[in-house]
Amino acid sequence: MKKLVLVISMLAALVGIASADDKKGGGDKGGKVKVYDFSGDTIEGDLVKPEGSTVDARDFAKHSSLIKIRTNFIPEIIKSAEDL
Repeated sequence: MKKLVLVISMLAALVGIASADDKKGGGDKGGKVKVYDFSGDTIEGDLVKPEGSTVDARDFAKHSSLIKIRTNFIPEIIKSAEDL
C-alpha cells in the first residue's frame, strides 16, 4: 500500500514538472527584445559623509597568560626515560 502511494505521488510530481515546461522551447518569451540606453544620463553630486565625532570601540582588559611554564619538566622526562 505504501509503495502504491509512493508511485502515485512520484507520477503526479512528474506530470506537474512536465506541464510546467514552456511550449516554445528556447525560453525567449515571444522574441521581444528590450534595449535600455543610459548614455544621455549624467549623475552629479557630492560625497555624503556622516557628521560628528567617531566612536571608538571600548578597550578590553589585559589578562595574564593562562599558560604556566613548568620548571621541573626536564627532570620528569629523564625520570620517565629511566623507568622504561
